[in-house]
Amino acid sequence: MKTQRPIASEDEHRVLEFRPRALAHPPGPRGHLGWQAQQQKDTQQEPNDLSRYERDRDESDDFRHRMLANIAAFAFTVALTAIGIWLAMSIADLRRTQDCVLMGRRDCVRISAPLS
Repeated sequence: MKTQRPIASEDEHRVLEFRPRALAHPPGPRGHLGWQAQQQKDTQQEPNDLSRYERDRDESDDFRHRMLANIAAFAFTVALTAIGIWLAMSIADLRRTQDCVLMGRRDCVRISAPLS
């Protein structure tokens, strides 16, 4: 069976410009002067861009803090991976035991004898 695709013309597609939503009403009681002052301040500022996140090359870099944050993130990732592996192994072992019991076998659980 042939698949039919709708015929699309170039007039059907258009790119919408993203415009942030403005608040419908100010937070807090109506007519709050703080909100109006904030609105005036926002209209006077330049449009948001990434320049406010840039640093001068002359500024010193806090290398020690950055390395500690990287080490903490790496340790968290390793711990999360280890927990995930342990959980997967536990689920697989429980599934193996459950399958053994459902087959009617009686020697499904390993019994470890203490060494004397």
